[in-house]
Amino acid sequence: MRSWRPALATDRAPQMLAGLIGHVGEPAFGQSMLDDVQELLPAASWSVYRAGRTAAPALYLSASRGVADTTRDCWRAYLSGPHRHDRILQRMEQAAPGAPQLCHITADEVPREHRAKVYEAHGMAERVSVLERQAGGAVFAINFYRHRHQRPFTDAALDAFGLLAPVLLALVRKHIALGSAQPQPSSPSAPGEMPDARAGFDLRLQRLCPALTERERAVCGRMLQGMTLEGIAADLGLALPTVKTYRGRAFDRLGIHFRNELFARVLAA
Repeated sequence: MRSWRPALATDRAPQMLAGLIGHVGEPAFGQSMLDDVQELLPAASWSVYRAGRTAAPALYLSASRGVADTTRDCWRAYLSGPHRHDRILQRMEQAAPGAPQLCHITADEVPREHRAKVYEAHGMAERVSVLERQAGGAVFAINFYRHRHQRPFTDAALDAFGLLAPVLLALVRKHIALGSAQPQPSSPSAPGEMPDARAGFDLRLQRLCPALTERERAVCGRMLQGMTLEGIAADLGLALPTVKTYRGRAFDRLGIHFRNELFARVLAA
């Protein structure tokens, strides 16, 4: 994990200012911002949130490029437990208010529960953020994510983000202050609660094979969302061998042997 202070903007970054400023207040602000920074920082998704032990959590913005936007699912998973052990959040809560910090971290450096529920479950491999401690101890964060299908962020991309970060922070704050971004509900999912995509998979699995149990459908549904078995175990609060048992029973009922066959059967249905 790396952390550093933003430098003064020079070279290419200021040339993007006119376009970035023009998006403030627009309904498509999140998507436009992500699209415009691609030349400097090729990220597949981004998010803006407020968190902290002494502040009500809030998710303000998100967008994706080339992948489904699963930020709300990530947010619920994060608030279900991993936020309590987030070292970056804990460190920022002790920082001086109004002093932005930059952070770069890979999925391998994230604690196991956080990695399984958020990064592995949603195909994210790397994150770069600009964070600022607000009055009252809340931490305001702008995060850009590289997903597994992308190449790692280069040093040049990280340097470019460092130059652009203070501008992004100011623009996002202004966009929120204008009332253009309303915080999303911050309560985490209850244990066993399924986001919309999982509910859709669950219904298809029920129709495809009524003999599947609720747990077997829960495991298969998460597999269809791209989660690893380790991620499924963490998400459901089960031991890994138990998850493998449910998978084996489900595959037997479906008459299949491999994950790709599961995709084929459900899509065909």
